[in-house]
Amino acid sequence: MPDLLLSIPSPPVKLSVLLSSIQTDPLSFVALTLEVVSILLYLWGVRVLKARGRQWPRLRTVSFLAGVAVVFIATGSGLAAYDDSVFTLHVVQHLMLMNLAPIFIALSAPVTLLLQASKRTVQTTAIKFLHSKFIALLTFPIFAWLLNYSTMYIYFLTPVYQLSIEHPLFHDYTHLHFLIAGLIFWTTLIGIDPIRWKMPYGAKLAYLLAGIPFGTFLGIALTSVRTSISPAHTVTDIHIGGAVLWVFGEIFTVGAIAIIFFQWARHEERLAIRADRDLDRPVTNG
Repeated sequence: MPDLLLSIPSPPVKLSVLLSSIQTDPLSFVALTLEVVSILLYLWGVRVLKARGRQWPRLRTVSFLAGVAVVFIATGSGLAAYDDSVFTLHVVQHLMLMNLAPIFIALSAPVTLLLQASKRTVQTTAIKFLHSKFIALLTFPIFAWLLNYSTMYIYFLTPVYQLSIEHPLFHDYTHLHFLIAGLIFWTTLIGIDPIRWKMPYGAKLAYLLAGIPFGTFLGIALTSVRTSISPAHTVTDIHIGGAVLWVFGEIFTVGAIAIIFFQWARHEERLAIRADRDLDRPVTNG
């Protein structure tokens, strides 16, 4: 039975490869090992809290598992077999690493779990690291915003893209860079873990909306090119990839807005409950 081919130019994409192929190079094996270890550590933390009589929200666990699964699909599945030959699938990979996986992981609060489940010595070390100037710089909202959008522009609109196609090791580095940049951006914006810079919810919306023109322009720039950004791709492939980047970038923005509004509503609800408790307290005369 012949393979089903997807209508994405340069070259044809086999659905059987997308669904069943696994990357077996050494770095993919290392990445898979780290992914499995991260899952085991997270589940261990949940189990430790349960043994102490404390319940960890199930949705956070599901969110973390989903985030790690997305990372694997992006870098270790059949999708990665085409990331240097089909620009459209490269864009899909980019979106998964910079948006989808980081959103799931940011909502899973792995640092909070670490602080609650680990021993005092580990907690002390982790807190010192979280309070370091380095982490304060990485999570500074302006830096996180600039890192996120400059990464996309530099990668897609400069020779860096072709460099990643020609050098596999640098290509693998870009995957890690995408993931880290996305984690910093989305943790700053919607993450549950404690960080130094806490933006008001209204500021978070403005922070997110400020990036819409930049994402839109990048998509337009790629859908408007007359020559390919790489000899490995056709112009049509670049146009399709640019459209995917544009459309799904907007979808992620809308999804993030919904998350912010939900978190905002929960915050206001907690404040209202706290205020009611304060009003219900009996007044004692000194």
